Amino acid sequence: MENLLHGLRAAGEETRLRLLVLCAHSELTVSELTQILGQSQPRVSRHLKLLCDAGLLDRYQEGSWVYYRLSAKSGASLLARTLVDLVPEADPVVSRDLERLEAVKKVRNIAAEEYFRENAANWREIRSLHVPEEAVEAVLLEMTEEHDIADFLDIGTGTGRMLELFGPRVEHAIGVDTSREMLSFARSAIEEAGLRNCQVRLADMYNLPLTSHTQDAILFHQVLHYAENPATAIREAARLLKGNGILAIVDFAPHDLESLRTDHAHRHMGFSEAEIWRYCEQAGLVPGDFRKLEGDPLTVNIWTAAPTAASQSKGAVAS
Repeated sequence: MENLLHGLRAAGEETRLRLLVLCAHSELTVSELTQILGQSQPRVSRHLKLLCDAGLLDRYQEGSWVYYRLSAKSGASLLARTLVDLVPEADPVVSRDLERLEAVKKVRNIAAEEYFRENAANWREIRSLHVPEEAVEAVLLEMTEEHDIADFLDIGTGTGRMLELFGPRVEHAIGVDTSREMLSFARSAIEEAGLRNCQVRLADMYNLPLTSHTQDAILFHQVLHYAENPATAIREAARLLKGNGILAIVDFAPHDLESLRTDHAHRHMGFSEAEIWRYCEQAGLVPGDFRKLEGDPLTVNIWTAAPTAASQSKGAVAS
């Protein structure tokens, strides 16, 4: 009862209700919210703190920036979503806020598109060396289709394509990356796709800011060849898997394209089937399915793995 009253008191003010609506539509910084609302930064910051303290908003640090969004998994998440749904978007004040929000998102999209144009040639070059991505995505979806996925984690999310792919079939998805530029692109992509259940975060694959045994599915999609220590990254992912969860890894088979190392910063020249299985077993995971998609000159491999029986019992206790 007290938590409900706390949430209602926090939301019971016009500016704070407007903030809830805006943060339900997009992840926004204080400066962006100040621009939309036309209020001072100290005033907006005070309102945001009250909403965060009540559990109605989530706050995330991304370098020197702080983003706010409607609470997704706190005890007050249902109240936050219910309050937002009760606010008529046709209301003159709300309607004006949403128009200004679209202007802010347009500026974001322009910056993301510029970054994409600057890097598109490199991405196209690599894509031309292996089987079409549509074929890889189809096999990946097939290999995971029997799993009931509520919480999905995409490690090294890049452009956010995997969030777009899995977002419609999961309840909640997070993409993490160490590049703020890539996160900006991914954030624009998922917002453009209307995937409000997806979010992106700045995070290191070796030290992920998530609680153990909380993820139903975790994905490394063309990420591990950049990793200095793939075994450590897989071990960190294994920590986060629920007892009945699944880890999927998409990467290149061993190859001799030295240009990927010199021109594209690849640290590893692909991985053999046995190499990834060894990393998984060292992390306490049981090897699952394996697929090979032959390409010229690059072949794409897909592995899946799951927690061992001992890990499953730990996950059951934790949940």
